[in-house]
Amino acid sequence: MPDATDSLAILSRAPVIPVLTIHDFELAVPLARALCDGGLPVIEVTLRTRAALAAIAAIAVEVPDCIVGAGTVVRHVDAAFAIDSGAKFLVSPGTDTVLAETFTEIEIPVLPGCSTVSEAMVLSDLGFEVLKFFPAEACGGAAWLKAVAAPLPHIRFCPTGGIHVGNAPDYLALPNVVSVGGSWVVPQDALAAKDFKRIKALAREAADLRA
Repeated sequence: MPDATDSLAILSRAPVIPVLTIHDFELAVPLARALCDGGLPVIEVTLRTRAALAAIAAIAVEVPDCIVGAGTVVRHVDAAFAIDSGAKFLVSPGTDTVLAETFTEIEIPVLPGCSTVSEAMVLSDLGFEVLKFFPAEACGGAAWLKAVAAPLPHIRFCPTGGIHVGNAPDYLALPNVVSVGGSWVVPQDALAAKDFKRIKALAREAADLRA
């Protein structure tokens, strides 16, 4: 049975979970350090690039203050590779029956993705009470989360997708939102330029959203 307290403990560390797509493995460690120094110690590295697993492994070893998770987990093998690389938690964009079964057998925290009330109810029945709501803005945004708070009072969410510094406070003000996921904290041009000072400043701004 999944332990919701583990997921809550991780997601409660900061109001924003940076969602990272890392193409250059060598940028992973300085990026993670900049985010941690800016006040965002929990990050999600998406499994969308060839460098992702190596990036997770390097961060897990070299940035011990950072809690690094693997995102875009869509297959059983993704979960296995991510855990072997040192991921401390897993995140999926959606959760089919096979993936849900896989997640129930995993010992590290998991944030299964959902986009409908029915999906949230199914995942809750399986023991998952902290879920990723994705793609948040496209599926109703803060209004959807506010509407489901009464019928699903036991479920907490980390909405991701279309969230930025301008609308993040609307989500974070909701009692059923633990934190939000977003990529705006690490602009691709800043990463390409290795402008970690700018990234640290953006992280600090994000960390202060729920101060």
